[in-house]
Amino acid sequence: MHTVKEAAQITGLTEHAVRFYTDKGLVPSVQRNQNNIRMFDDESINWLHGVKCLKQSGMPIEFIKKYIDLCLEGDSTIPQRFALMMEHKEAALVQLEEAKRHVAHLEQKTALYQAILENRSPDTTNPSNWVKIQHMHADVFYSPSVRKA
Repeated sequence: MHTVKEAAQITGLTEHAVRFYTDKGLVPSVQRNQNNIRMFDDESINWLHGVKCLKQSGMPIEFIKKYIDLCLEGDSTIPQRFALMMEHKEAALVQLEEAKRHVAHLEQKTALYQAILENRSPDTTNPSNWVKIQHMHADVFYSPSVRKA
């Protein structure tokens, strides 16, 4: 049997994470000794490794809990677990596309800053300068009548 500290060392989790995961019901085989201290056997350590793996994939705690509950029901839930993984994968792919859009935007911004630093472009990034450069970007600024509203 292992203490929280030992379980953390074995799994590479923090002691806080080990306690948090057990409190959330993600380690169903965790036991308590006579002093109500958490004790982890090999199965509990395996659950912690599994939780860590799912968490590293970006899976939310609610999904991990659902996954664990399905595991506890047995092999008959393999189709539901597969569906859960597919749903999580699809969400991760959406996040990946969003991250790619963010990186593309940041590439444009850093190129603009590079041009500003090299004096090839005026500073168009600072809103306090926009009055001076409004003529350069008339397509993105509101007309004066709309701005007053």
